[in-house]
Amino acid sequence: MRINWYPGHMHKAGKELKQLLPKIDLVIEVVDARIPFSSQNPMLENLRGEKPCIKILNKSDLADPATTALWQTYLEQDSAVKTLALDTDKSDKSPLLLDLCRELVPSKSESVHPINCLIMGIPNVGKSTLINCLAGRIIAKTGNEPAVTKSQQRINLHNGVVLFDTPGMLWPKIEHIDSGYRLAITGAIKDTALEYTDIAFYAAKFLLDNYADFLVARYKLQTLPASELELLETLGRQRGCLRAGGHVDLEQISTRLIHEFRSATIGKISLETPVMVEQELLELLAKQRRENDKKALRKNNRDKNKAATQGKPARQEKVKR
Repeated sequence: MRINWYPGHMHKAGKELKQLLPKIDLVIEVVDARIPFSSQNPMLENLRGEKPCIKILNKSDLADPATTALWQTYLEQDSAVKTLALDTDKSDKSPLLLDLCRELVPSKSESVHPINCLIMGIPNVGKSTLINCLAGRIIAKTGNEPAVTKSQQRINLHNGVVLFDTPGMLWPKIEHIDSGYRLAITGAIKDTALEYTDIAFYAAKFLLDNYADFLVARYKLQTLPASELELLETLGRQRGCLRAGGHVDLEQISTRLIHEFRSATIGKISLETPVMVEQELLELLAKQRRENDKKALRKNNRDKNKAATQGKPARQEKVKR
């Protein structure tokens, strides 16, 4: 899936992030509990170096609780990482985050100097709402769509913690095709940049494979559809999403299905597990190696042809195995 949505303010924010990090004691990354891998910034691990990191698995009230627990265990295998699962309404647990900040930066817990925390996350992950809860007042603009925060802010919580808020950032190229779909399904990408039918087919297949019982219960299905197309057509007829001639309006039912997923009307669903992601990464690595081998072979052939026309021996490009 090709996602072409990378507003200019995100490029600027990426540059500012690199300049800001040397002043930071601790990184707080807010990820979507339904897609903890796909919603984390792939550049962050290299950028933060050895700085401690708190991963907030936000919107955990929309995610499968058993899968969220698996992700917390998985992410905390990194000794510099702590996790905290928060609900969409997170006001009651926000003090736990401040306690974690002091635990991870003990040198400043009793210091007159505040703990400088960088807080970051992809668009529409709930970062601004969390900041407002921590501050006890409305500081950051919120909205149920991506790219609401567009400039960097410094927020003194007056309790020994200073937050540096950055705009929600995606990355220009999403290599992992499944991550692209998952980001789209959860609403991290502006809807105007999407084809709802495309992501609905992906979501329908995932639900049939992993949460069939939720589909049966929510839509009162007598039999389970055999394919994602059959599921969408069944739901379309059930919900009256029809065009002239009685044909199912796939665009309309796709939009409804995605909205019902996002609101957890279908149920508490996670779109990825640690085991699933590890397998997908292995497959992606194998694919990249095959593509690199093909490029190397094509280069060898070009060099041979060029050498033959010039009467010189061709230099061999090593093909990696």
